[in-house]
Amino acid sequence: MTTNKPFYLIAHNIRSLYNIGTFFRTADALGIDKIFLTGYSGTPPQSGIAKVALGAENTVPWEQYKNISVLIDKLRGRCIQIVALELNKKSIDIFKFRPKFPLALLVGNEVRGISSSLLKQADKIIALPMRGKKESLNVGVAMAVAGYCIRYKK
Repeated sequence: MTTNKPFYLIAHNIRSLYNIGTFFRTADALGIDKIFLTGYSGTPPQSGIAKVALGAENTVPWEQYKNISVLIDKLRGRCIQIVALELNKKSIDIFKFRPKFPLALLVGNEVRGISSSLLKQADKIIALPMRGKKESLNVGVAMAVAGYCIRYKK
């Protein structure tokens, strides 16, 4: 679904095929234009992805890039803002963030998150507020929450 707000997802070094399946299903719901699977992230048609994506892996466009820097350079050349979802001292609370499209949301590894060198390549870093004892959500859930906040921000 192409809109006047081009929106992309970059999933970097995602180890769980179930999380990737969640990305596809959520991307379908959000009308994300394309998913970029980078690093060692798995790709369709692996069964773990299909089990969760429920067919969205066949309808949401995607590309694979082993080298994420090549992808970021390509997206920058198309004036696409790179927004990393990561909790750190430079993060902007997602509810204070004002998205500018076209935009690519970058999510990282389930345990290590997004490396500091990769965060330096992002135009913005955003975070979801965490009120409980845990410091983060599952990456698939976090991507869904952030995706909806970005897509429907007034």
